Amino acid sequence: MGTEIAVLAPLERIGAAEKVVRALFGEWESVLSRFRPESELSRLNARAGRSTAVSSRLYDVVASALAGARATRGAFDPTLLADLVRLGYDRTFNDLPADASPARRLPFAGGQWQGIRLDSQRRRILLPPGAALDVGGIAKGMAVDAALDRLERELGIGTALVDAGGDLAVRGLPPGQGSWQVAIEGTALPVALRHGALATSGSSRRRWLQNGVERHHLIDPRTGEPAASGLSSVTVAAATCRQAEVGATAVFVLGATEGRALLERHELAGLLVGGGGIETVGRWPEQQVAA
Repeated sequence: MGTEIAVLAPLERIGAAEKVVRALFGEWESVLSRFRPESELSRLNARAGRSTAVSSRLYDVVASALAGARATRGAFDPTLLADLVRLGYDRTFNDLPADASPARRLPFAGGQWQGIRLDSQRRRILLPPGAALDVGGIAKGMAVDAALDRLERELGIGTALVDAGGDLAVRGLPPGQGSWQVAIEGTALPVALRHGALATSGSSRRRWLQNGVERHHLIDPRTGEPAASGLSSVTVAAATCRQAEVGATAVFVLGATEGRALLERHELAGLLVGGGGIETVGRWPEQQVAA
């Protein structure tokens, strides 16, 4: 998934925990990577316009992405792959050239999620003609949640933290501690996380040049261009990493004013970092996780 995975677990079980989490992320990436032409996601994208039977994992991720799009009124949009390709992000980040090729003549992709049809009975997905999914962000968050579930189910580990490049979730509490102490990138504010998850979206890591113009990977679905909301990063706390990931991406796109309203509407807590400083939303840090 193009990121570093960290696992914290009881010392006597850490070796087994590492193997379980490594295997899980490998499984998810093999199904959901847009960079692998043989992945199930790539095959689904290639069949846009035709109803396609899919695995339960792909179906669940797409269904969750569409739920996120509806909840954020399209600020979180899983159908922006064509825009990312048009802007030069057409291969894994580590393989991008120093200066990507000029923008391709591809149609603006925003909003195509509204035309996706799901058939839960037969577990089939129909993408509109020309649509293509990029579910990397939400898949990463869902994989974090799934990793904690698997650690407990298969190894009986009820105290653990899994972090995938800033998207993290916790289960239980460290011995003798009342919380997990989590550092938020780009701030000097540690967070005492007792349960649930945090996800951070920001434009500082995945940046590249295209014809000398600086780009980043967080696309505004309303314009098809990298979001220019005035925020440099957003961290959202939620019950699950899936929810936190959707919220952080949407708020980064919307900006401080609309993003604050979104978090308040869904009773989520957030930390917004921008040119105006640092702003907290909701019960942060007193209570980081919504009920």
